[in-house]
Amino acid sequence: MEHAFPSQPWAKAYEAAINGNPSYVTAGKDWTHGAVAMVVKADLSIDIAQDMAVVVDVNAGHCRAATYMPAEEARKTAPFVIEGPYDNWKKLIVENLDPIKTLMQGKLKLTKGHLPTIIRYVESSKQLLASAQNVATRFLR
Repeated sequence: MEHAFPSQPWAKAYEAAINGNPSYVTAGKDWTHGAVAMVVKADLSIDIAQDMAVVVDVNAGHCRAATYMPAEEARKTAPFVIEGPYDNWKKLIVENLDPIKTLMQGKLKLTKGHLPTIIRYVESSKQLLASAQNVATRFLR
């Protein structure tokens, strides 16, 4: 079953995909820096009326939870916040772009958190992306 990106069903399927990815268990084992919020900017053309986020609570190679929520709430609670327009998130997932390079090129922006910390976890980021690619996803455009 396909899940619309972004949505709560997609977030739950993403959580399961992360926890089902043995390469993430290894690559993410040293990540103990807290949740990461992936903020999709408001886009009325696809009925996203406000900035929304998928908050991924990852710790030591395990995803404790993935939750879809208003970005305002995510910005307050997640220690790391990455923001960007819908089309850039879609390209990241569909085209298998390098997540760190995408940040460095400004296609997505780290608006909260310590960039050098994120950069140290290149393989972990790639495995989170691989997990997203394993979610049966229906993109809104």
